[in-house]
Amino acid sequence: MGDVRGRRVLVREDLNVPMDGARVTDDTRLRAAAPTISELADKGAIVLVLAHFGRPKGQRNPDMSLAMVTGPLGDVLGREVRFIDDCQGDAAEQAIALLEPGDIAVLENTRFHAGEEKNDPALVAAMAKLGDLYVNDAFSAAHRAHASTEGLAHALPAFAGRSMQAELEALEKALGKPEHPVAAVVGGAKVSTKLDVLKQMVAKVDHLIIGGGMANTFLAARGVNVGKSLAEHDLTGTALEILDAAERADCTVHLPYDVVVAKEFRPNPPTRTVNVHEVEAYEMILDVGPAAVEALGDALKTCRTLVWNGPLGAFETPPFDAATVALAKTAAALTQSGSLVSVAGGGDTVAALNQAGVADKFSFVSTAGGAFLEWMEGKDLPGVAALTR
Repeated sequence: MGDVRGRRVLVREDLNVPMDGARVTDDTRLRAAAPTISELADKGAIVLVLAHFGRPKGQRNPDMSLAMVTGPLGDVLGREVRFIDDCQGDAAEQAIALLEPGDIAVLENTRFHAGEEKNDPALVAAMAKLGDLYVNDAFSAAHRAHASTEGLAHALPAFAGRSMQAELEALEKALGKPEHPVAAVVGGAKVSTKLDVLKQMVAKVDHLIIGGGMANTFLAARGVNVGKSLAEHDLTGTALEILDAAERADCTVHLPYDVVVAKEFRPNPPTRTVNVHEVEAYEMILDVGPAAVEALGDALKTCRTLVWNGPLGAFETPPFDAATVALAKTAAALTQSGSLVSVAGGGDTVAALNQAGVADKFSFVSTAGGAFLEWMEGKDLPGVAALTR
């Protein structure tokens, strides 16, 4: 990037943090943004932070103003951060002209302009006028070809930020050129949302561990009576195709053989742990059983790389977090001992790893949801492709 002193650098970050009134309830994304912003400011750049917040649908909405996030970002950075009331136009230009080298400013929500999500060339040109260089540090928004995530990379000299760089290096290690054997944990409620991931994974990994409601669909495909469990019975044919593809690719698919069942889905109901063939018609499968979790842990001990997306059970509702927490602790211990490279991503996954108290013990945890999923599907991410051209 060379000498950036006195140069205006437009830095695309993900500041779309959860808030309760004026309070940020999880500052993970602010902390992820800090290294790039601080490094540029320390080198004397005029740092202009671009980000979206919520879904204002191209209209100004005071409830979605980035003014609310400016103070919390300053707290994380430990330095003053200014706020500029637009991300394009004369008023923004005039405000930026007053900034000194080393100053940091957050520009108003890019999605207040309808052209942002349409990647409108006119908005791209108007934003580009404000800066000399562009840095994309928002991997979690890289699957969107928007004006601030993709368009600007063609309008200004473009670079990846530190958070984006760390993300891409971790992903390359996990699925680009991983050390085998590779395991993937794919969980979540529905097969339909992860079909492309499952099809990609069977060709790339040695062990595919399927959890969540998705596992019930696969069990049903194999003729198991899953009772009242959440399952997509119309997709059993697709599940069988994936199992066949896995067999051809020499990928072992792990489905639970013992499960935790209950008659109703609520916190701490009466439960039974049973073999999958003993589920009663009125019961629902809500977690993987302890024997299966132990076997999965043994499988991970033979692996060198792990990619994790989605919980094994209905982890938000106790006691159905037990399997996810137990396997996460095993993966964390293997990572800490140096035998496993572990990469996890997606909102539910991060929440589950935090609940297990091991998020900081994985090799890399991505806060990205959609982008992480599309990367697992083997798709090109527009925000990344624009940087690598």
